[in-house]
Parts: sequence; C-alpha cells; structure tokens
Amino acid sequence: EYVQCRVERLICARTLGPTLPSACVAVTKMASSLRYAVFPLSGMIAAAVAGSSAFSQGAFSSASMGFCAEADAKAPEGALNPNEFKAFKLIKKEKLTHNTNLYRFELPNNQVAGLKTASCLVTKAMLKEKPEDEKPKAVVRPYTPTSPPDAKGYLDLVIKVYPTGKMGPYIDSLKIGDTLEMKGPIPKYPYSPNIKKKIGMVAGGTGITPMLQVIDAVLSNPEDKTEISLVYGNVSEADIILKAKIDELAARHPKQFKVHYVVDKPNLGGLFWKGGVGFVNKDVLKAHMPPPSKDHLVMVCGPPGMMAAVSGNKAPDYSQGEVSGALKELGYDKDNVYKF
Repeated sequence: EYVQCRVERLICARTLGPTLPSACVAVTKMASSLRYAVFPLSGMIAAAVAGSSAFSQGAFSSASMGFCAEADAKAPEGALNPNEFKAFKLIKKEKLTHNTNLYRFELPNNQVAGLKTASCLVTKAMLKEKPEDEKPKAVVRPYTPTSPPDAKGYLDLVIKVYPTGKMGPYIDSLKIGDTLEMKGPIPKYPYSPNIKKKIGMVAGGTGITPMLQVIDAVLSNPEDKTEISLVYGNVSEADIILKAKIDELAARHPKQFKVHYVVDKPNLGGLFWKGGVGFVNKDVLKAHMPPPSKDHLVMVCGPPGMMAAVSGNKAPDYSQGEVSGALKELGYDKDNVYKF
C-alpha cells in the first residue's frame, strides 16, 4: 500500500481506518517541500500513531523509506510531462494589446496538453541575467495556458512583454518554427464541478489567465451550476486582454457569468466607458463579489501591488499565507480566498 503525496494535496489509495487523519497530517508535513513523493505505508502509520517526533528526529529518512523522486510520478496524460522539460514548436503569434501577445505552440500527434483545472506550466530558456555575464543561466517562468484543456494539437500562452523582463522578450523573439521548453502541469487549485455555489474572481493584467481556465471549465460543463462574478482591472481599455472572449462568454451565459471591468484611465475621460474607474477597492469588491461563506470562494491573481491591496500576497514560501487587504476588511479569510 502506498500514500502518494503532492504539495498541497494528499491522496490516500485505500481507507485506513481511524489512524488515517493522523497519518495524513504526518505525511503532509513531511511532504510539504516536495513536488512528488511515494512512501511505503508500512511504518508510516506506526510513526503517525507514535507521534510526529519520529519525523522531526529523522527516523524515517528518504533513504530508509525508499523515497522515489519525480521520475516515479504518474505517466503524463498529454503532451506535457511533469517530470522533464520538452521542446514545443511555435506555430502562431498574435498581437492582443500593445504589449501582450498570444503564442500558439504545436502539440505532436494531435495530443492534448494534459492540463487540469487549475494548473500551470513552466518554461525554461538559457539566458544571460545581465549583458555582461559570460555564460547564460537557466531562467524559468510559470504561465497558465489559455487554450481549453481538451484542445488537440496546440497550446496557447498569453504573455505580456516587459522591456526589462527576461522570459517575455525571449519568447517574443522566437520565430515561427522555433521551439520553447516547457514542463507541467503544475497543480494549483483542484477545481471540480459544483465545488462551490459561487466563485468570485479578482484579476489584474495577465492574472486573467488562470481565471479563464476555471471559467472555461465551468461554462463548458452543463452539469456545473457554479455562478461566477469577475472583476478585471487594467490600466486602460486598450490593456484589457481577451476582452472579446470574455464578453462573448458573458453574453452566452448571462445568469451564470458576470464581469465588471475597472480601468485607471478610460478613453476620452470615460465619456463612453461603462465600467469602473480607478482601483479595485473594498467598495468594488463588496458590490461584485459573493459574500464570505463556506459555499463561496474568491480567487485572486494579478501584479503584487494589486494582490497586496486586495488579498495580501502569498507567503515568502509561496504558500497561501494569511488574507489581508480589502478582502480581510470585508470578512473573508483563508478558507474562502485562493491566491494564484
């Protein structure tokens, strides 16, 4: 019997009786810094029953427990592989805004990517951190694809290209036919249909990408009755990414999906602008987010400044951390807020 652990997720293969809760706690603590791990269950339950001191004292080392690294993870379910980087060919480049592009990569043999909702991938390239550096170094960046999980033969990345960035300008420099190394999927929020009655979403800039992954999953499933309300903030109307797609989804699902745009600088002083103006603040969230409840969840993703004001950024170890900012003032806590 085995217990397979992943960061922020524990899957027990068989019902283990009254010792299961303490075993899960012990295994989760030990696996918190690991990506994937497989441990023989013999001894694990005994350690959990005896107490956590056995773990803290190193009685069950990775060697003595037959620890298996990422190579022992489940076989990939699509073109992406969670255990190794693979190169994918760029087949299309489309300009979305003045500094944001869509990049489409070919998946061989008409495969799906193998992404789950919600998950991301990481890209890798050998780049010089500084122009004066003698040798390039591996630069890795995470992105959430915007193509549907069941899309066959291709994968889309929407990326904002910052002049001072590393990976963005590199990807933008690729020509059709060039390749980019990717690895994934990396699990984020484990969404399942009807897991919540209502989901609020607060996104800024390219923070819309993980939201769209969840939105697509909900609205493409007739059995999923989850109601979604999205607040999407940007500098200007021209900066709103994939607005046509978002508006189409809202028009097709008016009772299930609502969107409220907020911009800092509307065109013509806001003469024809029907959305919000300014910043995403407590009043905006109170008006458009579902109230705090065990049946509701608010997802947040955006630049650090927006995250700090709305929910607080993640903890230094990239765990969720405590909820702060406007959402805390409105009564939300870590049980009904998720930070991408």
